[in-house]
Amino acid sequence: MKQFLLSALLFAFIFPASGYADPAESNEFDPTFTHVVYFWLKNPKSESDRAKFEAAVKQFMQDSKYAKTRFVGIAPKATRDVVDDSFTYSLILSFESAEAQEKYQTESAHVVFVEACKDLWEKVIVYDSVPLPKTGV
Repeated sequence: MKQFLLSALLFAFIFPASGYADPAESNEFDPTFTHVVYFWLKNPKSESDRAKFEAAVKQFMQDSKYAKTRFVGIAPKATRDVVDDSFTYSLILSFESAEAQEKYQTESAHVVFVEACKDLWEKVIVYDSVPLPKTGV
């Protein structure tokens, strides 16, 4: 299940057909370190909560010094049992290194985003991943 989810997310990076991706931002996918965050808002039907979250996450993505790929999306209606559409938003970021991802955790843009929105969500799940090790094949 996790492998399928990761494959679907990588597809979303390569073909970002929906979601917020500002053309002025670098959206070059760097597979060195991938950070995928799912948010479940307390009041997902609240237009004001959604507007606040979306404005804050877009500002964060614009201001982050470390994130290379920057994508935020919403769950489409699931058409298969293996698809989880229970989340409100997904945030997909890639970094050039684990060290860059560590710096991102304490950078001002990230801290401001978390402080502005932490009261909006009831649940957050993070999946970090790195590439498969290279083999001698």
